[in-house]
Amino acid sequence: MSFRDLISTWESTPEVRKTDTDYAVRLPIGAAAKLHALADLYPGAGVEQIITDLMEMALNEVATALPYVPGERVISEDDFGDPVYEDAGPTPQFEQLRRQHEQRLSESASD
Repeated sequence: MSFRDLISTWESTPEVRKTDTDYAVRLPIGAAAKLHALADLYPGAGVEQIITDLMEMALNEVATALPYVPGERVISEDDFGDPVYEDAGPTPQFEQLRRQHEQRLSESASD
């Protein structure tokens, strides 16, 4: 999802399933001012939804940016017949931990 797509969703404000856990953060003044400016521009979305959407986009970007570290084991070949090595970097562990936490959080989430 791009930031343009995100802005479009703020105009329609779809509901998403959320955890029962609250996460409290203290923002720098400049970031809080930008957040409130967005909430003023898109009052249907609200501050909480904007924070949620921005956090989700940022986390997706971080997950995408985790470095690929080629391991020793060949897991396939690319279109040119060159070996593709398993990822020995942080991505596989991140994905395993993400699935574990998602399962746990889904079991306790409100609809």
